[in-house]
Amino acid sequence: MKIVWQQVNSIMAAMSAGLMAVIVGFSSSVALIYQAVINLGGDANLVASWFLALGVSMGGLSILLSRYYRIPILIAWSTPGIAMLIANVQGFTLNQAIAGFIACAVLLAIFPLLMPLDKLFKWLPSQLASAMLAGILLNFGLSVFEQMSWQPSLIIPMFISYLLGKRFAPQWALLIVMFVSITLAWQLQLIETKSIEWQWTEWQFIQPDFSWAVIISISLPLFIVTTAAQNLPGIAMLNSFGYQAPVKNILSFTGLINIFVAPFGGYALNLAAISASICMTEDVHADPKKRYWASIWAGIFYLCLGLFAAYIMAWFALLPQSLILALAGLALFSTITHSLKQSINSENKHINEAAVITLLITASPIALWGISSVIWGVIGGAIVLFINQLGTKNSE
Repeated sequence: MKIVWQQVNSIMAAMSAGLMAVIVGFSSSVALIYQAVINLGGDANLVASWFLALGVSMGGLSILLSRYYRIPILIAWSTPGIAMLIANVQGFTLNQAIAGFIACAVLLAIFPLLMPLDKLFKWLPSQLASAMLAGILLNFGLSVFEQMSWQPSLIIPMFISYLLGKRFAPQWALLIVMFVSITLAWQLQLIETKSIEWQWTEWQFIQPDFSWAVIISISLPLFIVTTAAQNLPGIAMLNSFGYQAPVKNILSFTGLINIFVAPFGGYALNLAAISASICMTEDVHADPKKRYWASIWAGIFYLCLGLFAAYIMAWFALLPQSLILALAGLALFSTITHSLKQSINSENKHINEAAVITLLITASPIALWGISSVIWGVIGGAIVLFINQLGTKNSE
């Protein structure tokens, strides 16, 4: 009887950790993915198709890779990547965006086979990559306070609940904000009253429209952000818990699957970091070799999320725009803080200055010759760093 109870307890622990990982991942990105699709001219049904593509691919990969390697490998969507897309897809059509996803997936599949990821940023200091990410996300943080002037009775309580949640229950902070915001919006009669019928999520294939402008302005920034802000931290997270995973094979295979789901809205697949850590702790199992069951359960829950996405998004579409924008900004506060801190942590003042220039250019609306501010930010920072280093060498 004791052995049976231990097995049941082990299953429940793994299941709880997997569910928590999915809740954290979903609550931190749902508003961003929804907003990205709406900006591209889509509707709630298209959002659901994106979640179906992401949920099935992420869930299937998490289950397959975790079981095969007996390591808690959790595959996720790129939260910084979707934030970058919201800021970067202005002027592009939905078909062009899909083409950008496919090209990015090809890069994600091929690059790990050609060059170790740690060498990718040898020419680009990590501070510049962090500054680029901070510049992308800055406007999302500002949108919280912009919306506050339009809906103070809704956004101020959301902000306060976020602060209290981060202080006393950090893992549940965004879920608390969602509960508070939806309750308040209902009380303030900001939610449209409408009956929602049950529906299964359907695949929606989107014909890609390739161009060099798409590759430069969407694919390259999405690849850089996903690699720097997701895959590298994901690798570091695995190593910190003592897991030596065959990263090259995992990332290449993930990128390959990404190519096939990209036309349905699978914009970028990568290693999870923060949500993956939930599946790696002692709370899952005392034996590190058995913790992979948590990521398997997370994969199962991601599959369910994809299948039920149409019903979930139908309800989500009833929420006011100010709530969605504020929720997206609040979800990125921690990432913005981390990126800002990492961008100016060098003892070399020239690197810090280049990082500040990168941040400012990236956050600006500049779009010279059809090239987005994200690429110009990296170029500008690299030029500043090169000139400063050149001056240093000449003075020596």
